[in-house]
Amino acid sequence: MKTIKGPAIFLAQFAGDAAPYNSLPTLARWAAGHGYKGIQIPSWDGRLFDLKRAAESRTYADEVKGIVADAGLSITELSTHLQGQLVAVHPAYDTAFDGFAPAEVHGNPAARQEWAVQQVKYAAQASKNLGLKAHATFSGALAWPFVYPWPQRPAGLVELAFDELAKRWTPILNAFDEAGVDVAYEIHPGEDLHDGDSFEMFLARVKNHPRANLLYDPSHFVLQALDYLQYIDFYHERIRAFHAKDAEFNPTGRQGVYSGFQPWAERAGRFRSLGDGQVDFSAIFSKLTQYGFDGWAVLEWECCIKDSEQGAAEGAPFLAKHIITAASRAFDDFAASGADDAANRKLLGIH
Repeated sequence: MKTIKGPAIFLAQFAGDAAPYNSLPTLARWAAGHGYKGIQIPSWDGRLFDLKRAAESRTYADEVKGIVADAGLSITELSTHLQGQLVAVHPAYDTAFDGFAPAEVHGNPAARQEWAVQQVKYAAQASKNLGLKAHATFSGALAWPFVYPWPQRPAGLVELAFDELAKRWTPILNAFDEAGVDVAYEIHPGEDLHDGDSFEMFLARVKNHPRANLLYDPSHFVLQALDYLQYIDFYHERIRAFHAKDAEFNPTGRQGVYSGFQPWAERAGRFRSLGDGQVDFSAIFSKLTQYGFDGWAVLEWECCIKDSEQGAAEGAPFLAKHIITAASRAFDDFAASGADDAANRKLLGIH
């Protein structure tokens, strides 16, 4: 067993135009002031980080590491959630997702996809230059509009979508393999990889690629009524990153999983700050520790009720309290009777 690292925090939901949220040095010191030991960096936010430069310049990567170290922190992972989303986009979402890309590729899905693929490949080399072992991203989605089978899906539609998704991601996975970095897909509604079965469909098509791995976030499983503890039993060998985010699911006679198009605060399933929802983090940390996960516990704050500053302030001690120092000796060592082959044979009646 190994000990989980942390607490850490994903900076995406905190970055802004006002100090201290508008630069990496000030935001790193802010995180350290709340008690965090690591930060996950959103690679798309130019106020904090230059992804292309980090991929092409070891000097710049070292500067970034130095800025973070000066605050007493480590970089946990880079994130390309927004760029990964654009690797595969169904036309229904073209307009909505253009906002994730630079203006020069708006209205041009092929150019947008090419930009996104290059961005994620930059992340492979940037992660290597930063000395990171895992990378957080989304898979994108071609089949998501057809997730509910009405009208009936034409035969072969889903299979074709996953064939294409694998075709697009295989060169990216190979780039990460060359860099020695794991891709950790956040399994998330809105992505074609949104549960265990869909991940397995993808994994089979990328021929069990060693770099095709998982970011574990239980909040998305609460909202799907999926067993988030058994998921760890099934997929622990592929879990390379961990977002600690809370959620609750309270179905009523009016709404359930789909929540009837209600705003976040009025949905049956909604994200909450750590400790305010229904996720059993004690059980999660126990399972992850049991299976030897030694990555970072990273707070991802998304709450429809609580202010982000309060969520951040409460998150570090919450995570620290749940991190388990892995046992270095068996609890019953004191009663050990030693190994004696003759005695064992006698106990078993073997002559």
